[in-house]
Amino acid sequence: MQVQDLLERYQKGERDFAHVDLSGASLSGVNLRDADLTGANLTGANLSWAFLSRTNLTGACLRRADLRSASLNNAILNQAILSGANLSKADLRLTQTQNADLNWAVLQDADLSGANLYGSKLDQVNLERAKLSGSCLTGAELMEANLRRANLASANLDQANLREAHLEEANLREASLIGANLIEANLSGVYLRQANLSEADLHRAILTGADLSEAILTSADLSRANLAGAYLLKASLSKAHLLRANLQDVYLLRADLNEANLRGADLRRADLSGAYLSDTSLSEADLSGAYLLESHLIRTNMDGAQMTECCIANWRVEDSDLSKVNCRYVFTQFDYTTKSPTERYPVGRELEPGELGRQYQDDESLIEVYFTDLPNWEALVFTLAQVNFEGNELGLTIKSYEPLDDNYLVRLKANRLVNAKMLSRRIFQLYPDILRRLLMHRAEIFSLLDIVAQAGEPDLALAPPPQSVPPPPQSLPSPDRRIRLYQEVVRQIQHIMMSQAPEQFVQSVQQLLNYLNRQGIKTEDIQKKVISQVIAQRAKQDKGFRAHMLRWEETAPETARLSTVGQAMRLAIALLWTETK
Repeated sequence: MQVQDLLERYQKGERDFAHVDLSGASLSGVNLRDADLTGANLTGANLSWAFLSRTNLTGACLRRADLRSASLNNAILNQAILSGANLSKADLRLTQTQNADLNWAVLQDADLSGANLYGSKLDQVNLERAKLSGSCLTGAELMEANLRRANLASANLDQANLREAHLEEANLREASLIGANLIEANLSGVYLRQANLSEADLHRAILTGADLSEAILTSADLSRANLAGAYLLKASLSKAHLLRANLQDVYLLRADLNEANLRGADLRRADLSGAYLSDTSLSEADLSGAYLLESHLIRTNMDGAQMTECCIANWRVEDSDLSKVNCRYVFTQFDYTTKSPTERYPVGRELEPGELGRQYQDDESLIEVYFTDLPNWEALVFTLAQVNFEGNELGLTIKSYEPLDDNYLVRLKANRLVNAKMLSRRIFQLYPDILRRLLMHRAEIFSLLDIVAQAGEPDLALAPPPQSVPPPPQSLPSPDRRIRLYQEVVRQIQHIMMSQAPEQFVQSVQQLLNYLNRQGIKTEDIQKKVISQVIAQRAKQDKGFRAHMLRWEETAPETARLSTVGQAMRLAIALLWTETK
């Protein structure tokens, strides 16, 4: 059929052109909307800028056809042959293209949003920057396909063959790739947030810098994959295979790694904070410089793992043998201000072989806390409540109490194995501030709890001890203990003054200074240097605090202004005012 005859018949309202032979025809810009071209031969035809919306091209042959910028939205292309065709910038929205042959086709910048490409052949196809959001590519063949920077958000690629495909910087947010073949595919910088890659094969895939946050990778094979610098925050990697994978600098915060195989994986400097590693294999893995803050290692295989320079602050270890790890030292705390690990362990030496394992074998559910003064039991109960919240319900209870020569020992019991030293330190950090707040709001708390002293009965918490037997004279602490007390109080003062308002910290800091004086420890340096330095530092960083200080100067009661801390405050205000002038 001649092109002119076709167009004249179309103008007269005819639409059935099934099996027509228009190979090599020039049809650029023609309007053939709603036409039936089933089985038509359009090999090598020029259909650029043609209008083919809702056209039926089922089984049509469009091999090497020119369809640049053609409008094919809602067209039917099932079983069509489009191999080698040029469809760049074509509109293929909502097309039915099931089991079509698009091998070597050019679809660069094409719009295939919502298209159905189920089972289609797209080997070595060029889909760079193409729009495929919400499209169906289930079971499609996409070997060595070019999908760089393509938009595949919410697309269905279940069981698709993407072996050696190029998906650099592609958008696959919430896409489904269940059981997909991505062996040796390049997914560097890809966006796979909340995507489902369950049972997908990513063996030797490149995922450097990829965003897989909240992605599902259950039972996926990532053996020898390169995930350096990837984001896997809250990702599910349960039963995943990461044998000898490159996970350097990867972010695995709160990731689920239960029963995952990370044998021989490179996890140097990886962030596994809050991650769950129950029945996980980390044997022979390199965790040098990794972050394990608040991570959970339960029945984890660590045989031969490298752990030197790890930060293990508040990690939880249960039924895990650390005796065979290779480790020279670790960090037990983390400074969130500077975002760096602190408190090297051990200090001034290196761990002996097996020592880290013995450290955690010695940890028990019994915690010993030493107090320099008789503990306030009410404040201690609230402190334990706070620690329970932080430690996932440790169930801390007071087991025993024992007064010693220069301090008081309280033994606590947890409902599971804990790091007793770290927990004791945390309790000692929290207790002074909770005690201060309790004393300020004690009457309100008791009122809320309906606790009222019976008539004629003394207030046991406030009443002085019986005086019939004079108390023994209090002995001063040893020089070493005084140094430790001094350092701990200085830290507490710095924290209080950087976090509280002036009317609050004046009283709190004064109480701490009075406490040191009772212990025979001089506080002049703290008054002259620490307080003024902290005030100056905070005032420079926080203009609101500076204004708050000036208001305090005008409204503070005389007792507060004349206290040791109040005088230091006023001096700091005067110095700041001079600098401002």
